[in-house]
Amino acid sequence: MPTAEKRVVISPDVDTLTGSIASRFLDRVAKWGADGRTVNVGLAGGGIIGDVLERLGSHPDRDGVDWSRVHFWWVDERFVPRDSDDRNEAVARRAFLDAIAVPAENVHPIAASDEVPDAEAAATAYAAELASAGSDEAAWPVFDICFLGVGPDGHIASLFPDRGEIRITDSPVSAVHDSPKPPSDRVTLTRPVINGSKRVWMVLAGPDKSAALGLALAGASYHSVPAAGAKGTRRTILFTDEATAAQVPPELIDDQY
Repeated sequence: MPTAEKRVVISPDVDTLTGSIASRFLDRVAKWGADGRTVNVGLAGGGIIGDVLERLGSHPDRDGVDWSRVHFWWVDERFVPRDSDDRNEAVARRAFLDAIAVPAENVHPIAASDEVPDAEAAATAYAAELASAGSDEAAWPVFDICFLGVGPDGHIASLFPDRGEIRITDSPVSAVHDSPKPPSDRVTLTRPVINGSKRVWMVLAGPDKSAALGLALAGASYHSVPAAGAKGTRRTILFTDEATAAQVPPELIDDQY
């Protein structure tokens, strides 16, 4: 599968960063929906992604999108009860999804710990739901945009460095136990689904993310630095701020995207 070269888009500060991502997202999704396309979006968790979702929820252009054509999926979820504020779904609904006219059937959350027996059952159920929107080419929908936060250790979704989940290629979804970050139990999409996305938008900002940014751009091992191996088939963009990107080579900076 072809992948797109990584490019870096830099904003002066975090506030400008989150606002510009929200504007780009709404502009693209509005155009695709107006063309009659079904749009699939992979949502992530994490502080900076939550900030982007808040900007989307309050953005003046949010009602210019035909949300009936947009489907939302999650790249990972914390295996906790449905009403827990720790769920990535809860953050997304509170910040963004509850503010837009998206049909309930277009929102595809991962099962919670009070709905299925264990994380394996949640992973199996989500794989089936992904398959229902898949095609002959893949047992999952191709994400037009897949959002990813990046941890200081370079993790994406709930794919952590040097763990078994990162090596999975024969299943679209995996349970995660003994996670390096609490809570211990999680559910995550795997590398084939993420890298099958047309556009991967990684978002990272802060002094603790500079090393992860550098390693992701330097082509580090995907097993040791998961963000290094996250690539879309059309675009792979790392959105960041000036302070985090101080050491990024100028030839990797995209001033046009």
